Amino acid sequence: MKYFKMLVAALLVCGAAHAQDDLLKDLDSTWTPKADASNAFKGLQICNMQSTKMAAKKEFYFVVSHRFGDLQYGLDNFFGLDNAYTKLGGIYGVTNWLTVALSRHTYNKTYELAVKYRFVSQTDGGSPVTIVGYNTWDINSKLKKEEYPALKATDRFAFSTQLPISRKFSEKFSAEVNPIFIHKNLYEPSIENKDQFLVAAGGRYKVTKRLSVNLEYAARLNAPSSKSYHDPLSFGVDIDTGGHIFQLVIATSQPMNDVAYFTNGSGSLGQGSAFFGFNMYRVF
Repeated sequence: MKYFKMLVAALLVCGAAHAQDDLLKDLDSTWTPKADASNAFKGLQICNMQSTKMAAKKEFYFVVSHRFGDLQYGLDNFFGLDNAYTKLGGIYGVTNWLTVALSRHTYNKTYELAVKYRFVSQTDGGSPVTIVGYNTWDINSKLKKEEYPALKATDRFAFSTQLPISRKFSEKFSAEVNPIFIHKNLYEPSIENKDQFLVAAGGRYKVTKRLSVNLEYAARLNAPSSKSYHDPLSFGVDIDTGGHIFQLVIATSQPMNDVAYFTNGSGSLGQGSAFFGFNMYRVF
């Protein structure tokens, strides 16, 4: 709670379109204080963490993401290319305030179902922030009944509940805080908890009309003392081509499904351990 209050205080103190032509027009528009600032972020993710941006009604995104292996091993794993994780997915805007998504991840052969819904948008003279809800349901399909005779169907499940809250302070700078709850039906008691609480924060700084730099960090509030997993930290660059958003990412957590990204990050910048990759969103 202490960390949450500090991050909220810091946030307050600090301050598409169905076709390519519409996206390019949006790129060239100038933000003013009187404009709707609900889209504080250009991408649906800041780096790995969800932003408050929503898919528009009937808008479909095809998502391809990669996270290569640990960079600290250099040529031994060809700078991570030998140990890549992949995510393939689709995101659909049911309405302007409701989005659904389905993705498949290499990590644990996980299927992730997600729903994102907007509570309120930041507008001049109205709400000072944009607030959305985000929930995921993971299904671990790697587990086999032959190897684990006592395995139940529900053992495969894990869930996340998130509440991203963002503010667009200016044309160039936006920030977000995100209280997070993770629940796992199957976990390792010696190094993790069944229920985990985190507070995450992220920001975006627009360098040019089509380029921004992003940063995010999540503090695990009740994680047991263990050297196996660390708080996830990510740095990214957004490149907007008009037809799609391309994000370059360096992260301390290799998995890309929310549950594992926030709780099973094995990398640490202090130890020289990080994972390079990218997210690519193609909108239709």
